[in-house]
Amino acid sequence: MKKEDTVKLISAEGFEFIIDKKAAMVSQTIRNMLTSPGSFSETEHGRVSFPEISTTILEKICQYFHWSLQYASGKETEFHIEPELTLELMMAANYLHT
Repeated sequence: MKKEDTVKLISAEGFEFIIDKKAAMVSQTIRNMLTSPGSFSETEHGRVSFPEISTTILEKICQYFHWSLQYASGKETEFHIEPELTLELMMAANYLHT
C-alpha cells in the first residue's frame, strides 16, 4: 500500500495507527481534516492527532472503520463492543461523526 493511500491516526498517548485512507474517511471529521483546502498539517502529511482519545478507544475506532467498509460492501458481521468501553467510545464517535 502506498503512503498516500494511508493515514496516520495518533492517540493521546502517542500511539500511531496507520490505516487505509478509505477506512479513515468513514469519519466525517477525519474526512474534513484530510480534504480541507489550504495548507493544513493534516492535509499535507496525512497525519491526525487526537489528544483526547486514548489508545484503547482509537484502536476500537480503527477497527470500526474497517468493519464499516466491509458492512457497506455487503459482508454482514457483528461488531463487538466491550461494555467497559461504551461511554468513551460513544463520546469519541460523536466527535468523529461516525
